[in-house]
Amino acid sequence: MSDSPPPLTKITVNGLKKITPYWYPYITMAKGRWLNREILEVVSTEFRDRSMEYYRYALESGVTTINGKVAQPDTIILNGDRIENVVHRHEPPVTSTPVRVLHHDAGREFIVIDKPGSIPVHATGRYFKNSLVEILQDEFDYDKVYPVNRLDRLTSGLMVMAISTKCARVLSDEFLAGTVRKEYIARCKGKFPEEEIVCDQPMLTVDRQIGLNIIHPEGKNAKTIFKRLHYDENTDSSVLHCRPLTGRSHQIRVHLQYLGYPIANDPIYSETRIWGDKLGKGGIDLTPSDSRLAPIPPSEARARLQKLLPRETGHDIGMGSPVPLSAEAVGIITRLRNMKDEDEDWSRWRDVVFRAKGRLTPTGITHRPLAPPHRRERGGPLKSKVHVPPPAPDADTPVNVLYCPECYLPLHPDPKPEKLYIFLHALRYTTSLGTFETEMPEWAKEGWEWDRGEE
Repeated sequence: MSDSPPPLTKITVNGLKKITPYWYPYITMAKGRWLNREILEVVSTEFRDRSMEYYRYALESGVTTINGKVAQPDTIILNGDRIENVVHRHEPPVTSTPVRVLHHDAGREFIVIDKPGSIPVHATGRYFKNSLVEILQDEFDYDKVYPVNRLDRLTSGLMVMAISTKCARVLSDEFLAGTVRKEYIARCKGKFPEEEIVCDQPMLTVDRQIGLNIIHPEGKNAKTIFKRLHYDENTDSSVLHCRPLTGRSHQIRVHLQYLGYPIANDPIYSETRIWGDKLGKGGIDLTPSDSRLAPIPPSEARARLQKLLPRETGHDIGMGSPVPLSAEAVGIITRLRNMKDEDEDWSRWRDVVFRAKGRLTPTGITHRPLAPPHRRERGGPLKSKVHVPPPAPDADTPVNVLYCPECYLPLHPDPKPEKLYIFLHALRYTTSLGTFETEMPEWAKEGWEWDRGEE
């Protein structure tokens, strides 16, 4: 078995960094909440990284095995099962703006970096090599890096990262104790009040797959202090200094939405198609409801199914929520999911599922021997002995419809680099190791304008 992953081609073009697609196997042991459920139901509700059509197509292609045997969409997951799934990984492009190491303290074993927006900290979903940890290991030759706090993928700015477990413990304790002073810059919609504003509304994660957070009395305590730096009349937006005194997921984004001044280009919390004209100002209705809305599937797919899975009826909504959801919350989650599924391009998937000339055929994959029954192994990537470049597209593939020649996935146009981040930047952290800061982001300048698309 090779000790290194297959060579990958990295391309920088039009402000984007891209990685050529590659076959990648995942191995995991069955989790408790997966037991006695069909594998198609599990992958489609747990991960939501692809459309239902893709998951069905992949399972029917035989690239998923349970205990070494090919799994079918209706295979039941049992306790002790070892699941291996081979995917053709199409990592989304990230900005070509480089990660910068601002400070390296070898003696105290930590680094300070400036993370561009669009890059996730950890490998997640479709991101692996385009994650911050992998970039620091591959491009900066750090053996190990330990992120002790996390910035959202869309958020840019400063991170203090340990390069030893000893330093990681010290920094983690500081962040957990709330003794780290964190300062952010944001650009929000509207004319934010001149006086200092404090928001201390509690927050709750109600959808784990999407990462949706709302203001809810059953949530965790959260507190943020906001101060306006300047208001730009030409864009009707304000640049703010933000001090989160707690470290909740999406805290600044959700608190600004609650105050009625969401981050100006936030694709989740500042989208009227999801939240309506009020954009979540003052919070949403929290009255528990049993109502569920079915997502929008391709009509042909629904017609050919013998039964509908929870993802297709909407009944998986709320499965991961710690509280009963209101009808308004269900509607918000459903609209968010529909927007994500629209990005998967249903119409092209209807074509590709029925025009594919064969099953998925992963290349260059070396399989581990099966572990003895009921002995748990840590999940993780397998290694490939060789890297096989993708073949040329079929001659009869229409030139105006682009598919991956190896997995038949519809290929989407490259996004604009300015759509890969939001106006939220970690500016300054003060820790026991010192005070560290980055430069102000370009979008925080007075008079700065951006492409607001349909706004």
